Amino acid sequence: MKPVKLPASYYQQFDADYTRDVPAEGYGGWKTAGIELAPDHTAVVVMHAWECGTMEQWPGWRRCVEYHPRALKILAEVFPPLLAAVRASPLPLFHVVGGRDYYSRLPGYRQTVKLAGPSLKHRPAAKDPVSKRLEKFRANEVFVGQHNWPDVRAGFKKLDFAPEARPVGDEPIAKDGHQLAAVCRAHGINHLVYVGFAINWCLLMSPGGMIDLGRYGVMCSTIREAVTAVENAETARTEREKSQALWRVAINSGFVFGLEDFTRMLQALPPTR
Repeated sequence: MKPVKLPASYYQQFDADYTRDVPAEGYGGWKTAGIELAPDHTAVVVMHAWECGTMEQWPGWRRCVEYHPRALKILAEVFPPLLAAVRASPLPLFHVVGGRDYYSRLPGYRQTVKLAGPSLKHRPAAKDPVSKRLEKFRANEVFVGQHNWPDVRAGFKKLDFAPEARPVGDEPIAKDGHQLAAVCRAHGINHLVYVGFAINWCLLMSPGGMIDLGRYGVMCSTIREAVTAVENAETARTEREKSQALWRVAINSGFVFGLEDFTRMLQALPPTR
């Protein structure tokens, strides 16, 4: 299939202007251009789009994961039409999972395991009394807070795909970069477009995220309206961490697409599946 063109946002990280008080203010900044996308070598990947209960069920979890209402809105309003458009197009749809095992019985995961073979098991560093005390301090005072742990642990035991993001049929499922890279090779994919939660946390750093797949030479992009970020007290009102993460994607990984532009591109492709 011939390459197609669609608008994409990118960030021009040059030229610093040393005549200014702040040289970086000379950078070109955010720009938009029509870029090429190869449908035969591009896939959409849904990562960590979880069903993880309600505020009433696990209030302690919501107290430390403030982006959940934004994720629910994206799941309800963005995912159904977007994933329907992907499934009606020639682009494959992959899924990256994590947390408890809610996926190993599904055909898409069983096929991935056969395809990829055993994943590398990392040998953890030995713990000494000081490191254990530091980890306990961080768990109690940084994230998630001692009083919140019971709800977080209980919630993770019930973790599952969100209904809007549940795999259909034998759509490939991977739990780490080794497995997702094998799926990409099998499908001839070198460009992944990530959607899910959260863009500056799991989608970037967790197994099967952008850093992982970048090591395999896969370009990783995202869709602005189909992600949210982990925010903090200083950034949540304006979602500055999301803006920062989109910049990081544009600099390190790939491009940032708009939902309407990406969906329109999918709908214009001839259906081949």
